[in-house]
Amino acid sequence: MMSKTQNILATGLKVNSALDNPSSFFTASSLNQRSSDLRGLLDDMGQSVQTLKAADEGIQAITKLVEAAKGKANQALQSSDTTDRARYATEYNELLGQIEALASDADYKGKNLLAGAGNDLAVIFNELGDSKLNVTAVDYTDISDSGSLGLARQAAPVSGTSASVTISGAELHAATAWADDDALTIQTASGDTLSNSIPLSQGASENGTAMLTANAINSAGIDGLSATWNMGAQSVTITYDHDDIIIDDNDLSGGNLATKTTSNYVAATAGSFATDQLINETLGQLNDALSALRSQASTFGTNLTVVENRQSFTNSLINTLEEGAGKLTLADTNKEGANLLALQTRQQLSSTSLSFASQADQNVLRLF
Repeated sequence: MMSKTQNILATGLKVNSALDNPSSFFTASSLNQRSSDLRGLLDDMGQSVQTLKAADEGIQAITKLVEAAKGKANQALQSSDTTDRARYATEYNELLGQIEALASDADYKGKNLLAGAGNDLAVIFNELGDSKLNVTAVDYTDISDSGSLGLARQAAPVSGTSASVTISGAELHAATAWADDDALTIQTASGDTLSNSIPLSQGASENGTAMLTANAINSAGIDGLSATWNMGAQSVTITYDHDDIIIDDNDLSGGNLATKTTSNYVAATAGSFATDQLINETLGQLNDALSALRSQASTFGTNLTVVENRQSFTNSLINTLEEGAGKLTLADTNKEGANLLALQTRQQLSSTSLSFASQADQNVLRLF
């Protein structure tokens, strides 16, 4: 009995094996096993909380960048200077690039709820795996995607290039037949006629013919169409500001000017912040993006609350399971200590009694 009591005091358990109390031992083992399983899930819940916090912090930072981009659009709206608007458009695009970079960096241990496909989070709450929370990731690494924030980068302004072609004075001089109907026909590449009757005149030389041709084109007064006499090169350069052009003659009887077709025209663009309407459309996109961010932040916040509450509940449940197992197997050390003291006292009394009995026997033997 002393050995058993000493073992109980050493382990702190009154049930150390199935031999001590089969029912209590196996029930406590089951409770402890479930407690251990839940404790493992508790660690995963803690990591899920951190993943959700990282995503929420990313959304808060992205929201500030979107608000900054909205400020740039408002600045562009308040300015009528095209140079300022182009600069604001460039800064706007830089902010959008930072939004995508920030979203890519909002990961925790390789899981990023702001990086879209492959980053969904499943938080398991019980040992069977049938109680869980699925958190769907969003993709803010490509904000121009229609399923994301729907923000488009602003097109930068482009300086246009006029269509131009150079005709040598020699070619003009040789082609001129000097009839009354000698004229140049100039059409746009899209088929619109600019003029059918720019007159051709023969100069005293090839250079003179080039000069007269340039003067005739400029005198026609056609919007965007002009000519430059290149005296040293003895040629004329014809330019048009609005489209490519096709230059031909009227199949002159004295010669034929080869058809000239330009292909170097580039239309000028003022960029996406060029008009108030385009800026207002961008502001509408930004307002929609802010609403989407706030909605997503609310969703992640709700998910975080759920996981934290389940984490707290699981902690309490683990304590309950361990307490229940303890009630079945833990020893009352005060009681067992008293038992050990009583057993030791009984042992000492027994030893003393045996000693007294032995002394009495020896006293009797002395009489003989």
